[in-house]
Amino acid sequence: MADSTPSLFSLAGKTAIVTGGSRGIGAEMAIALAEAGADIVLVQRDASNTTTKDYITTHTPRTVTIHPAELSDRTALKSLIPSLTSQGIHPTILLNCAGIQKRHAAEKFPDEDWDEVINVNLTSVFTLCREFGAYILSLPDSDPRFKPGEKKGSIINVASLLSFQGGITVPAYAASKGGVAQLTKALSNEWVGKGINVNAIAPGYIATDMNVALINDDSRNAGIMARIPAGRWGRPEDFKGPVVFLASQASSYVSGELLTVDGGWMGR
Repeated sequence: MADSTPSLFSLAGKTAIVTGGSRGIGAEMAIALAEAGADIVLVQRDASNTTTKDYITTHTPRTVTIHPAELSDRTALKSLIPSLTSQGIHPTILLNCAGIQKRHAAEKFPDEDWDEVINVNLTSVFTLCREFGAYILSLPDSDPRFKPGEKKGSIINVASLLSFQGGITVPAYAASKGGVAQLTKALSNEWVGKGINVNAIAPGYIATDMNVALINDDSRNAGIMARIPAGRWGRPEDFKGPVVFLASQASSYVSGELLTVDGGWMGR
């Protein structure tokens, strides 16, 4: 007999690593994972921003740990899993949400901005996936945290509509998010048969700090709104359901997918 539907979405007893969880979409997804029962590890540049941690600890019984790390520092990322496990923290969910944006005409795009976007948006995602994947694969089948046939780990990367489209004046961002999409599929091919589901969420046009310039550009904003069938920009809270679905046993036979959360944009 299969588990009941509510239990399929429960994350009780799980721990999730979250990057980019201090604001916007990442904060709402971290909160959703906690509300579904998971303890949270927030990977942040430093521990000074406690907004998400404070909200979760105030509104849920879950434990939240802030782990300071610079995402462009591979050495720091490689030490993450050993540091957590040495503290008795054993993650089984990885959410890669951190990302940055740099806008320039392609013919003027600076090397340093290209390198920064690729390092944060793509290289750090691969590094964390690799380290997390190696850790989950090292766990024995007899580990009491997993029922027979259950997935052992869930990786959720954050892609973009620019995983499919090219955008304007954002060649580094488009390249990085195209890479996230292909990386998600490649890792799924290797790992889903070994108990690690790898998926991505591709946000559409969402009202966050990253899109303030577009929102304030009357012409661009009007063009964007005209193409969104839902008739509005997305909100960070629109990602709470999708992330819990992909993190939980409810998506046990879903892997290698890019779930677009875009108000119907890609279907236009």
